[in-house]
Amino acid sequence: MLVPEEYPAPSEDLQFCPHCAAPLVLRLLPTEDRPRLVCECDHILYLNPKVIVGVIPERRGRVLLMRRAIEPRHGAWTFPGGFMEIDETVEECAVREAQEEVGVHVRLIELVGVYSRPAPAAPGIVSIAYRGRVISGRVSPGREALEARWVRPEEIPWDDLAYETTRWALRDWLKTRRGRP
Repeated sequence: MLVPEEYPAPSEDLQFCPHCAAPLVLRLLPTEDRPRLVCECDHILYLNPKVIVGVIPERRGRVLLMRRAIEPRHGAWTFPGGFMEIDETVEECAVREAQEEVGVHVRLIELVGVYSRPAPAAPGIVSIAYRGRVISGRVSPGREALEARWVRPEEIPWDDLAYETTRWALRDWLKTRRGRP
């Protein structure tokens, strides 16, 4: 748990209350165990993580990876994934991201894992990864991918993966498929 002096400072976007527009201040409340952003109307602005959902598409023992066309980590490899929209489930997000980023429709098989790192090491992100079987579509890199390629497990570019969570999820994916063709 963060101690008050380690608590993330409010960004410029978080200076005013979304309800009354009064300035937000970091204060330890009697009902809370850590400092919170509050204002004079007593609204508490909780700093919660964002959710990223991805899918590891597989077919015939290979995984579909893409090289990022956008920052951060432009040019690094990952599997399709992105921020969850407010009006979708995590499963819908995984399916949507595969379609948008690499042009394939997937059927989710199982949850590979849920990954997180607390601030300040990570910017408040929870990553959820699924294993998915490609059921239709033609591999076609979307706007956020420079290229998309099927690779065998031994060809995964471990030294050029976009994120630590990408590495963790691919390692867990390998564990889920041991003994499978």
